[in-house]
Amino acid sequence: MRRFVIVAACAALALSIFAAEIGTYSPALWSGMRYRMIGPNRGGRVTAVTGVPSQPNTFYMGSTGGGVWKTTDAGRTWQNISDAYFNVASIGAVEVSLSDPNTIYVGTGSSKIRSNVSIGRGMYKSTDAGRTWNWIGLRDTGQISTVRVDPTNPDLVYAAALGNPFVPNPDRGVFRSKDGGKTWQKILYLTDTLGAADLEIQPGNPKVLFACMWHGQRKPWTIISGALEGGIYKSTDGGDTWNKLAGGLPSDLFGRANVAISAAKPNRIYALIEAKPGSGLYRSEDAGANWTLVNGQASIITRPFYYDTLGVDPTDADVVFVGDENWFRSSDGGKTMRRASTPHSDQHDIWINPKNSQIMIQSNDGGANVSLDGGRTWSPQTNQPTAEIYQVAVDNQYPYRVYGAQQDDDTVIVPSLPLGDGQGFRLGPGCETGPIIPNLTHPELVYGSCKGQFSRLNLTTTDEQQYWVGAQSLYGNAGSELIYRFQRVSPMEVSPFDQNTIYYGSQYLHRSRDGGIDWEKISPDMTAHPAGTQGASGEPITRDATGEEVYSTLYTIRESTVQRGLIWTGSNDGPVWVTRDDGKTWTDVTPKDMPPGGRIQNIEPSPHRAGTAYFAAYRYLLGDFAPYIYRTDDFGKSWTRLTDGKNGIAADEPTRVVREDPAHAGLLYAGTEFGMHISFDNGAHWQSFQLNLPHTPVTDIKIAHQDLILSTQGRGFWILDNLTPIEQLKDSSSTEAAILYAPREAIRTSGRGGRGAGISYPQAGAEIDYYVGKAPAGPLKMEILDSAGKVIRSFTSNGQAAPVEEPADAAPPADDPEGGDGGGGGGGRGGRGGTVRVDQSLGMHRVTWDLRYPGPWQSAQRPEGPNGPVAAPGRYSVRLTAGAWTSTQPFTLIEDPRITAAGVTTADLRGQFDHNIRVRDLVSEIDQLVARVRSAEQSLRGKPEEAAKLDQLQTLASHLLTPTIRYSKPELQTHITYLYQMTNSADEKIGNDAQNRYQELKKELDQRKAELDKIIGPVK
Repeated sequence: MRRFVIVAACAALALSIFAAEIGTYSPALWSGMRYRMIGPNRGGRVTAVTGVPSQPNTFYMGSTGGGVWKTTDAGRTWQNISDAYFNVASIGAVEVSLSDPNTIYVGTGSSKIRSNVSIGRGMYKSTDAGRTWNWIGLRDTGQISTVRVDPTNPDLVYAAALGNPFVPNPDRGVFRSKDGGKTWQKILYLTDTLGAADLEIQPGNPKVLFACMWHGQRKPWTIISGALEGGIYKSTDGGDTWNKLAGGLPSDLFGRANVAISAAKPNRIYALIEAKPGSGLYRSEDAGANWTLVNGQASIITRPFYYDTLGVDPTDADVVFVGDENWFRSSDGGKTMRRASTPHSDQHDIWINPKNSQIMIQSNDGGANVSLDGGRTWSPQTNQPTAEIYQVAVDNQYPYRVYGAQQDDDTVIVPSLPLGDGQGFRLGPGCETGPIIPNLTHPELVYGSCKGQFSRLNLTTTDEQQYWVGAQSLYGNAGSELIYRFQRVSPMEVSPFDQNTIYYGSQYLHRSRDGGIDWEKISPDMTAHPAGTQGASGEPITRDATGEEVYSTLYTIRESTVQRGLIWTGSNDGPVWVTRDDGKTWTDVTPKDMPPGGRIQNIEPSPHRAGTAYFAAYRYLLGDFAPYIYRTDDFGKSWTRLTDGKNGIAADEPTRVVREDPAHAGLLYAGTEFGMHISFDNGAHWQSFQLNLPHTPVTDIKIAHQDLILSTQGRGFWILDNLTPIEQLKDSSSTEAAILYAPREAIRTSGRGGRGAGISYPQAGAEIDYYVGKAPAGPLKMEILDSAGKVIRSFTSNGQAAPVEEPADAAPPADDPEGGDGGGGGGGRGGRGGTVRVDQSLGMHRVTWDLRYPGPWQSAQRPEGPNGPVAAPGRYSVRLTAGAWTSTQPFTLIEDPRITAAGVTTADLRGQFDHNIRVRDLVSEIDQLVARVRSAEQSLRGKPEEAAKLDQLQTLASHLLTPTIRYSKPELQTHITYLYQMTNSADEKIGNDAQNRYQELKKELDQRKAELDKIIGPVK
């Protein structure tokens, strides 16, 4: 034991020295890397929508974690317009100026404050219809619920701000700017706990304003909605003065409210109000002086803090829309409500075109949808990559699949690369909350969860078996009434040592050793369980016990990958516990300097050292936005805080997840509320690792297959392919003139790179990374070499492929690749093998060799065509040269495991390569022969004395070339290229027919060449 402690101490010292020496690196060393989104391509929660009356097909939506999006084709396609400008992704309000549709205002921070709500950071403005944006203040107003612009003056703008949704603050209420957002005036403020939930301008009278004031506050254990001070306020002088309305409105506890006014009858005011007593839809016929409750049915006001959506037809004041869990329409002024259809449940916002009320946009937990027929039909939501994903897991298949749960949708299984079946994703077990984790040994078996209830799904049979731990109904219960306090997003872990051993968390740790069928409790209560936090959520008006606010429950579980039975847990109320004997005994190892009550969001046992672990926590639900990442090197006896607000992660940037690179000790990745960071010195310093990733909450991270895989709260799953350049950085990297990184193992695979609806895939082939630190004196040249050191492809920085002579008897690499006999490639390779440009600008670059040798001869100017034979599995190398500087790195090419599993061997692929090289050369020969014939014909035309010879050439050409008329009889050139296509698009053993056909065609070609030589003479 003492020896182990000494070794651990030495390791910790080495890492601290490493930290002191390395610090930070220049981002230019990884500037060529790019994140890519892999889906799912379906919408997530949207709580703000608007349109442009003068442009009936143009609409905007604000996602709760995905930024601002625009459509100009009525919802058929959407484009993000905020990524390059916003540093926050949660959107609360979007408004277009009626008098100048190029002017758009956006308020950040969704005011629908469910438990995973993200904070806003003020207002943005565009004056060019969303092409560019500027931040215009109100940073500390938290959630901005509504923005309204004077109908005749685009510089007169109002913002209704809820304020900080977690703690009291003075920056809340109604704000006004008279200069387009340059300066702001707070014009309605009541208390530091009362914010503005809605603001409306009376049509035809822009001096008349209505504001709904609301005490809405989110705690980790409850949602507070309502207070005696709440109510609806009216101004008749543009916001200079305000009066609280009464005249029949609820006068006791007043919760969230929403106001709607039709231009067809501007003195009729509708208000959807949460109150106790008196919840329901109210109507005033005299501009708010007197009110009548016209509809009190419970279904239109079930979760007012989250829904409370109201709209009215601008051309017919009797047509009213109400959004709650369902969508309702009334045609009699709100007296009766009938269910109407939308693409998704949980309704949040509506905008109706004032010029044509058949045109509208509506939003819900599934995204935004446009209707051009008054809501009878809607545009799709499968074109909006704005999914909120709670967590991420990865399997070991090829291509690997990514697993997670999408808020208010299903769990999803998304391939990292296209599978060739046209399926972008498939559904998994459990439901919107997850988590889901695959059995790595048997990937057809996936473990899942739905709002605290465990299940497992066989993907082959689609049989989902339910094994609910404790078997207690969870919805509606107070924490004090639960046997096991399972949170809505209950943590799960599958042992890295046994895929049938599963851990599951309530206030206790539960374990199953038979794949989730039977469970045992293996720990004490490992939560803080503070007093006053175990009641039913929802106060003081509406009960809302959906499991989101179950407090004092485990929130993360991890077993060490280097020491069996070493298990860490963290709870959503602060404590961290560890067992080193497989659950027999437990120790509370919570850091002494960490403030209490925060959520331990993720724990990361080091994949290198048993005694080292990291965790990320956040306390913003308690009003503390500081980042909390900790590290221990002695099994939790002591901890070091790695985020002081001054070492790279901002002091007000909450942290959600931290992971250590399994290939590089002390290399850490952190996901925060606003993006990604990296540390090269074990957490002593942090740098932005955002690259092209949108600013969005990063909910989870996995490092697998040398890729960085992320889940986000508003932009789905993202992958940063191939971390090897990051893992190979060293002290001297920043001062090097150039670096050629060692490529990772390449896989022959059939997929092509590409993009579509936000999803992108990398080009198949060998990824080659290099760095240019100093401007080279001459052009860069990159060469691909086989195992014998022979150049097989060459590329330069001027974009032209350098010619390489390739004899017909060229052989593939002779040695087997290390790590298996491969499997890869496959169909769909046609048309590749083009020129690669080697970028010589300063910074890091990535190019992909598509694994092809040069293609057939095309002309004297282009002796190497595209679509050459695919390299066989084996050892290769890449050489980069710039003037006198040169560097060579080896790499291995293996076959797609799916191909080898189907029975294709490395010997088969080498045989295929040999055959394809021969046929490629046959294509070159026939093309060269045709070129000689055409050239000879051209030289003989117009010479009567050569007529006989010209006739002979034309007769020969008729045997070589297929007529251009469709379905003409194919001739020799067509037969040869047909054979080449047959065996050059999939990974396969070459059959006798192909080999025999080659011999036949080769014989005929030799005959035709001899005929030409006889006519015009041999080539000199």
